[in-house]
Amino acid sequence: MEIGKLPNDVLEKIVLSNIKNKREEVLVRAAVGEDNAIIDFGNNLCVMSTDPITGATKDIGRLAVHISCNDVSTSGAEPMAVLMTILAPPNTTEKDIENIMREAGEVAKEINVEIVGGHTEITDAVNRIVISTTVIGKQSKEKLPNSKEIKVGDKVLITKYVGIEGTSIIAKELEEQLIDKIGKNKLDVAQNMDSMLSVVKEGIICGEIGVRYMHDITEGGVLGAVWEASKATGKGIEVLEESIPIKDVTREITDIIGIDPYRLISSGSMLIIAEDEKVSTINEELNKVGIKVTAIGKIIEEGIILNKNGEISSIEPPEADELYKALSLHK
Repeated sequence: MEIGKLPNDVLEKIVLSNIKNKREEVLVRAAVGEDNAIIDFGNNLCVMSTDPITGATKDIGRLAVHISCNDVSTSGAEPMAVLMTILAPPNTTEKDIENIMREAGEVAKEINVEIVGGHTEITDAVNRIVISTTVIGKQSKEKLPNSKEIKVGDKVLITKYVGIEGTSIIAKELEEQLIDKIGKNKLDVAQNMDSMLSVVKEGIICGEIGVRYMHDITEGGVLGAVWEASKATGKGIEVLEESIPIKDVTREITDIIGIDPYRLISSGSMLIIAEDEKVSTINEELNKVGIKVTAIGKIIEEGIILNKNGEISSIEPPEADELYKALSLHK
């Protein structure tokens, strides 16, 4: 099978179709385009998400905490606790584990979550370190986004820039191949884009404002996220390619490597669907905390389409992320 997340059609066919038992306490369950499970605990909702780190070898302690906390924040929830599993090959040193936990501890402090447990194991079942994190968050019922309220004309927004995580990982993993092509200053900019990986602030703020849907832009990039959002909400989406915000260094690196920046993993950017009347408030509140937000499209009757200077094409389902293509150059 191809490296990366299972294609959504395969996921539905062999994974989701085998989840038979349903409980009434589960308000949001496993589905394409849903970042979290949400369970009714009475006065509050329990929001949970889990994710592994497999595409990077550097700064994986930081990435592991960020990615699952980001998913929880797409429901407007506050991440509270992290469970972390570390599977490491026999050649791993104590220093390697210490570095991972130092990074994870620093990020947990930054976004105010506690690492409450997990599992650490040396095993020959893996050939490099694999980390999986599960995050638990808390959300009030009144503030939970409701995608059923989405209407034609609602705006599709994204925060920051596309390709944040992918750019940072590629710049670190392929440093030797890139430094002569783009120079040290640009390489430093690209590597330091991991400072923008968290979407917890925008998730909580937009949850307070009251938006209709949020989705963390991860594997498959912004176009993959748009496709998944359309499937999750049952609505059509039109995206204007020229409106999609992308940093110059991301464009330059992806051009050099020959990959599509709009299909590149983009943790650090949140896709938001909100009614037109709330867009100015979202802009104002996110700008207060230094977060850029851009309108890239709108909800339409049907279809998932990309408008490139008036040329219309269909947005296809996400396949293997462009990151894996880039990292193949490192082998």
